[in-house]
Amino acid sequence: MSPEDEIELKKLRWRCRRGMRELDQLFGRYLDQRWGQAPTVERAVFLQLLETEDDKLWRWSMGYEACPDAQQATLLEYIRSLPL
Repeated sequence: MSPEDEIELKKLRWRCRRGMRELDQLFGRYLDQRWGQAPTVERAVFLQLLETEDDKLWRWSMGYEACPDAQQATLLEYIRSLPL
């Protein structure tokens, strides 16, 4: 991993800190297991998710509400399926 990639990953980790353990773990798992090989389109969808309010993210991630955006919903489903 290049120094630039490492810096970007550190910044993303900071942005993924949501103050809710569940979200922190989900997003951290995604960064650890998928971000490095994720296609550009998927990365863009993930960055869109990070712009979403925490309460909405939590409801969508826990399955209490359906995410209205199909790409984001698909990515959230994938993130939830990642092994611990």
